[in-house]
Amino acid sequence: MLLREKITREYQAFAENKRNTLFDEERKSAFRRFESAGFPNKKEEEYKYTSLREIIEKDYNFYPKSVESDLDQEINKLSLGTGDFYKLVIVNGTFCEEFSFLPKENIKYLPIGDTDFEGKYRRHFQKFFARLSHGTYAFTDLNLAFFSAGIFLKIPKNAVIDRPIHIFYISTGQEKNTFYNTRNLLIVEEGANVKIIETHYNLDTSYTFTNSVTEIFAEKNAKSQWHKLQNDNSASYLVDHTFVSQESGSASTVNTFSFGSKIVRNNLDFIHEGEHVHSYMNGVTLIGGEQLVDHHTAVHHNFPDCESYQNYKGIYKDFSHGIFNGKVFVNKAAQKTNAYQQNNNILLSEGAVIDTKPQLEIFADDVKCSHGCTVGQLDKDALFYLRARGISKKEAQALLLYAFANDALKNIDIVPLKLKVSKLLTEKLDVSVGFRIGE
Repeated sequence: MLLREKITREYQAFAENKRNTLFDEERKSAFRRFESAGFPNKKEEEYKYTSLREIIEKDYNFYPKSVESDLDQEINKLSLGTGDFYKLVIVNGTFCEEFSFLPKENIKYLPIGDTDFEGKYRRHFQKFFARLSHGTYAFTDLNLAFFSAGIFLKIPKNAVIDRPIHIFYISTGQEKNTFYNTRNLLIVEEGANVKIIETHYNLDTSYTFTNSVTEIFAEKNAKSQWHKLQNDNSASYLVDHTFVSQESGSASTVNTFSFGSKIVRNNLDFIHEGEHVHSYMNGVTLIGGEQLVDHHTAVHHNFPDCESYQNYKGIYKDFSHGIFNGKVFVNKAAQKTNAYQQNNNILLSEGAVIDTKPQLEIFADDVKCSHGCTVGQLDKDALFYLRARGISKKEAQALLLYAFANDALKNIDIVPLKLKVSKLLTEKLDVSVGFRIGE
């Protein structure tokens, strides 16, 4: 059965099963909007280079089986080395408290849908939930209609979380293809500071399709980092929408490292809601085979004296396909905006393809904005120089590709994450080198 037909057939039963007075009306409205719009297709400009046919023509189960085995060992394998992290673990759409650990004294967290939302957190949650994503895209409406898994995090005023928080979404023990709608809400109150890492893993051979929505609110002078490490298996699809709202003096970062999954679509929107805001977006993509990774970014400069920085690097092998569409909007009131956007790509095979389109839309006259993109191959002279000094061709290529990717990784201050990205780069390039990125 095609996914859209399954969605129509399953909605009523799903809504009854997940009945919660906090979400019922939002679910209904979102479902009606999705039914009206349907899935985007290649006739639409935003999906011109990305076909969803492979995803939406499969049949999926909407009710994943529960966990029956001990996952301690598996979670340890998926963790980032021996780093010291807090953990939040969602398995098969269910929050697993036994695998999770957070300090309760300076952070508020709840699984989205928890009955406690009927109590003391209800008003605060309602103020922010779906505020940025409401009615924005077909996939965000679909998520709102069908979400069941996710995390609500509130970092109190001036709190500094002493360790990164690693959020695991794991699918395991599923005999059928499974459809997940995951949702995250992060509120970083004034002067607070938090770092988060998000990963999705399909441990089965059956397919998973994950439709994820994340909303981040950084209040005055708050600092937030959200790192997306995408290294799932070839039987997984991911469509991810992340929205970041920033008040005056805040600094927010979203880093995206894409190595795995068959098809990945990343949508990222930063909205400036005050002056002296700093926004950082970095991405490294290294894929091969017939993988596709599509990055769509947008920064909305609405106030003066703000800065945004986008730096995306792509390395493509075999018959892989990369897409980058980055937009910067500068409102008439956003004088003295400083916006930088760059997308650089290397094609390692004749069959690899990149479609890149950086865009600026500027209505202010006192700004400093730049954008650019490059598409090419490795520098033959540099490659010859290294090989003439006894370095093998593979290792010489790896050295050059490390140098190429390095400036997109400079702002990662979580050492185990930086080492993991380094290791994944060497594995994907099938080499072993004696140094690590950032050293």
